[in-house]
Amino acid sequence: MPTAPVVIVAAFGYLALLFAIAHLGDRRAREGRSLIGSPWVYTLSMGVYCTAWTYFGSIGRAASSGLWFLPIYLGPTLAMLMAWTVLRKMIRIARTHRITSIADFIASRHGKSPLLAMLVTLIAVVGILPYVALQLKAIASGYALLVDAPAQPLAWWRDSTLYVALVLAGFTVAFGTRHLDGTERHEGMVAAVAFESLVKLLAFLAVGAFVTWGLFDGPADLFRRAAARPELAPLLSLGRGTDGGFAGGQWFALTLLAMLSVLFLPRQFQMMVVENVDERHVRRATWAFPLYLLLINLFVLPIALGGLLHFQAGRENPETFVLSLPLAAGQPGLALAAFIGGLSAATGMVIVEAIAVSTMVCNDLVMPLLLRAGLRTARDLSGVLLGVRRAVIVALLLLGYLYYRIAGEDYALVSIGLISFAAVAQFAPPMLAGMYWRGGTRQGALAGLAAGFLLWAWTLMLPSIAKSGWIPSRFIAEGPLGIAWLRPEQLLGLAGLDNLTHALFWSLLANCVLYFGVSLLGRPSAGEASQALNFVDVFERTEGHAADSAPVFWRGTARLADLRRLAVRFLGEQATQKLLQDYARRNGLDGPQQIGADARLVQFVERQLAGAIGSASARAMVASVVEEEALELDDVMRILDEASRETAALRAHSQALEEKSLSLEHASAELSELNEQLKSLDRLKDDFMSSVTHELRTPLTSIRALAELMLDDPGMEPAQRQHFLGLVVAETERLTRLVNQVLDMAKIESGAAEWRSTEVDLCALARQAVQTTQELFRERGATVALQVPDTLPLLEADPDRLTQVLINLLSNAAKFVPPGRGHVELRLQADDGRVVCTVRDNGPGVPAGQQALVFEKFRQGGDAAHRPQGTGLGLPISRRIVEHFGGRMWLEPASGPGACFGFELPLRREAALAEAHP
Repeated sequence: MPTAPVVIVAAFGYLALLFAIAHLGDRRAREGRSLIGSPWVYTLSMGVYCTAWTYFGSIGRAASSGLWFLPIYLGPTLAMLMAWTVLRKMIRIARTHRITSIADFIASRHGKSPLLAMLVTLIAVVGILPYVALQLKAIASGYALLVDAPAQPLAWWRDSTLYVALVLAGFTVAFGTRHLDGTERHEGMVAAVAFESLVKLLAFLAVGAFVTWGLFDGPADLFRRAAARPELAPLLSLGRGTDGGFAGGQWFALTLLAMLSVLFLPRQFQMMVVENVDERHVRRATWAFPLYLLLINLFVLPIALGGLLHFQAGRENPETFVLSLPLAAGQPGLALAAFIGGLSAATGMVIVEAIAVSTMVCNDLVMPLLLRAGLRTARDLSGVLLGVRRAVIVALLLLGYLYYRIAGEDYALVSIGLISFAAVAQFAPPMLAGMYWRGGTRQGALAGLAAGFLLWAWTLMLPSIAKSGWIPSRFIAEGPLGIAWLRPEQLLGLAGLDNLTHALFWSLLANCVLYFGVSLLGRPSAGEASQALNFVDVFERTEGHAADSAPVFWRGTARLADLRRLAVRFLGEQATQKLLQDYARRNGLDGPQQIGADARLVQFVERQLAGAIGSASARAMVASVVEEEALELDDVMRILDEASRETAALRAHSQALEEKSLSLEHASAELSELNEQLKSLDRLKDDFMSSVTHELRTPLTSIRALAELMLDDPGMEPAQRQHFLGLVVAETERLTRLVNQVLDMAKIESGAAEWRSTEVDLCALARQAVQTTQELFRERGATVALQVPDTLPLLEADPDRLTQVLINLLSNAAKFVPPGRGHVELRLQADDGRVVCTVRDNGPGVPAGQQALVFEKFRQGGDAAHRPQGTGLGLPISRRIVEHFGGRMWLEPASGPGACFGFELPLRREAALAEAHP
């Protein structure tokens, strides 16, 4: 078993590693090289949802209720199905309006109401205390188990949990309040939390694998043993409710509660919305985050069953099976790793939650009080704000410890967590409805939240304290003063529901009814209506446009110097100067001194301040240095109409510019294509001249060499001289053919060739071509088979040119057939208004890699070692002749030995009709 010093050193060493990662992340952010600009880091940071509740409490719940822990993770999985629409909209709204907390989001949507921001902050603080207590209890329980410390409660000054709370407070202050950031982003913290998510996942999987395959022979053996135990067999079924059977209502309530919590827990809003650097990362998270939840819950039931099988009933707390099983098996190293994983789960939640809540408390509770206390004229409040946030973090951890001392000892971890889940679920109606319904009002949000929060406290929070002995138990059984219809777990006589479902039903029902009812009975103010339009239509107002281009619902007068001094007080001199320079550049101005103090500048300064002190406080501060004219609802609609007309004009102008741009791109593409064609033609010309020069040089070289031999040797034998003269004549004839073919090709390509058109009998031309090449075939010892019909419809063509094509195909075939056993077949047939001619031989054929080249000038197919001499112009000329008369020429793909060239020519129209209708 690890000793206390070892555990403490390991824990502090791990926390120091987290701090180093956070420091690196912040430094890289300042250098412009973000560590968190990856969808994988964003997904892992969302893993802060899995706290000590997941690490310890889920196993405890599985040990008592089987698969009843699943709804807590099924809910977030279902919520991520809507992430691309709901979560992405939250991110876009927060980025556009520089929103940094849930309180800021709800207050900003409903007219930037300070009172509403205060109420949301109070609900968040009170509702999150049980969750903070849960983390403290998990760390304290794990530590006590590892070092075998006494389990009985100690005096508060001797309680290690208190010092755990203080240490976590110190680390949270170091993580999140080193400087005041106008965007409230903490890249170092996000990097550290992502690392923590990876650590707790790997540690939990390691323990699960050890239990499944180390203590047992795999999942099959583990589940078989559990099924054989009557008291454990029910845990393998689909959930077991409080009455011993399946309760669909409870499953639905838990799933709904988890769906809402993954979006509205302050820490989740901080990581998923505020810390998001690219809303496109949401697309990856929609499937990667559910995968993470699946992996981290993969071994929950095996560990729970393994602990129940390994230990006697009641001997060990199921919530600590993840530690006690490795310890019992003699694996202290694995137990220490599991403790570090649990520490990761707890510290990640505490750090992020404390930072999120401290931001809300500072901006929405303390700042209004400071402003009312006369600090409006203070020159620099950044130090004050940082001090307030640090004090709030310490106070939050101490209040969490207080709740732990009051109720935590008597409550399971899961029960404590569900109390917090039910509290933050109250944020759902004003947030979700506010993003999609323009009719929500400040009065409706206040009434709904207040009623929901009071019912949550009455039906869930107070009973948890009563069950701990701090309130008489008859409060639950009989109701206050014996009023039965006020019993907190059977309010208005509603029985048959578990306490969580009962509380969720009443609190959300009252919240929704009052939010929509009061909103419908009233009329939104000008400020509420303008914010409703900005929130509901955020995509339409920001898609493809800067946030500053949205309509500005403000009228009044302001001075640049006053607004600048205000920004300096909260953002600092350097940051303010940079913001104003950026603003001037975006508006086409030479510098900040040319900025006009118009409505758009007022809105810009207010948004920058909102990132540091919240939208409600920013609204109040800006109002203190400008002279604002009150707007009525009609003014808002008029501004919106003007903005719509301007937007329509801008879109029309943008569309016209886009069309011109597309036209220019099309013209540029055409010019580029023509330029490439010219380059290609130029290359072809160079290749042609090079090839012609090479082909002419070969016979000329032979003629010159033979003539020089005869000139230098006057006494040469007559037979030898006669032989040389024969070679000279043959090379001269070859040169003549080459020149003629080159000239012929040049005339055809330039359009200067002479063509005549008359009626042509292709059968007769084929017979004539065979007779003309008969001697060539006889010399090769080859045979020619002519397969032609008795008659063919007449063609309109030049008979000499077609004879040239036929002779070329037959000559090529004769050159390539094997000597003494060559065979060539010429076939003619009429088909579908055309005449098809094919010439097939039994030679070596054309290799597959050369089939596309045989119709290029000066190219010849076949084996280079046995390739006969030729100009390489016959086939290109033949193809041009066939194409001139409306036909085409081809080389059939190899389907056997030899090669088969073919061409087709269209019949005369009259002949084609006669063939089609004989």
